[in-house]
Amino acid sequence: MSEPVPVFLPRTHLQRLIDALQASGRRCMGPVERDGTLVFERITSAAQLPVGVHDEQSPGRYVLNHSDSPRCFAWANGPQALKPLTFAPQETLWRVTRAEDGGLDFEAVTPDPPPLAVIGVRACDLAARKLQKAHFLSAANPDPGFRARYEALFIIAVDCSHPADTCFCASTGDGPSAGAGYDIAMSELDEGFVLRAGTVRGQDLLNTLGRGPASAAQQQAVQVELQRAAESQQRALPGKNLRDGLFERQDHARWAEVAERCLACGNCTAVCPSCFCSSYAARPALDGESAEHVREWDSCFSFEHSNLHGRPLRDDIRLRYRQWLTHKLGGWHDQYGRSGCTGCGRCISWCPVGIDLTVEVAALLEGGAA
Repeated sequence: MSEPVPVFLPRTHLQRLIDALQASGRRCMGPVERDGTLVFERITSAAQLPVGVHDEQSPGRYVLNHSDSPRCFAWANGPQALKPLTFAPQETLWRVTRAEDGGLDFEAVTPDPPPLAVIGVRACDLAARKLQKAHFLSAANPDPGFRARYEALFIIAVDCSHPADTCFCASTGDGPSAGAGYDIAMSELDEGFVLRAGTVRGQDLLNTLGRGPASAAQQQAVQVELQRAAESQQRALPGKNLRDGLFERQDHARWAEVAERCLACGNCTAVCPSCFCSSYAARPALDGESAEHVREWDSCFSFEHSNLHGRPLRDDIRLRYRQWLTHKLGGWHDQYGRSGCTGCGRCISWCPVGIDLTVEVAALLEGGAA
């Protein structure tokens, strides 16, 4: 695909974009305010988007504020990323039924999701989706359920002009500008949106809007906002490859110290856009004639997750926190060629006791392998 020419969509014409998505046969989802946060839900109108909403985030704290700003995307993120739309929180993988001759018949279950268009995806979540793709769609053993949902998604990303205090995507190289992985990317200005296509199908949809190119001044305003957003981030990881430093510090005293605060609740892994731990369960029918094999989200913080032959390998929180951090920031380099952290900061905001991943990594790496 040739270099796309950015087009400008006035704010009063945003509904045309939603109408075009629906006319293409896609169910449209976007961020809406619910229960004091922002979540992706089905929308049919631009009026459902969170106009004038801003998020205030800090360790263990997430609050929405409201203003008279005309912007719909002047916030960083909510607890929900793309993950539930590709890696289902719960799904049946296969069923077994008893045949008339007493034998067993096994049937694989592959979902048939409707085409979805998601508006408001952030750069950090695009990077996480790419990581999940590397895991679930490996050439050796692709996951059919993930593939079906992945291919059904049409993604409209939004550049992040208002990062939260907990964001650090600039240090991981994953934002605030949307990278590859979108069909259309939007940059929001007060007067409207600068749109650029990332795929042929994205360009085809933009063509239906009949909009002219964005002006040089509008494109420059976008770059100024993105530069300001990157420079405003106060948190950072001390490097993109922390593998060796963390693996050399597996006996560091800091692991025990953070374990005194950690509740092992799994909030950090639930809101993380790239985490993919899961567990499996057999669910027999009451009549004993059939059963389902179900996969559900799990967490490396759960007691049962490390069970091997009935015995947990990580039977205390210190070992579980160490497993999570060293795998996320270290072991993923061996598996996927990069860290598993995309700098979204959700694990900081949604930790009930306010544990800050960036602070813990700095303490672990400071002063050698103590």
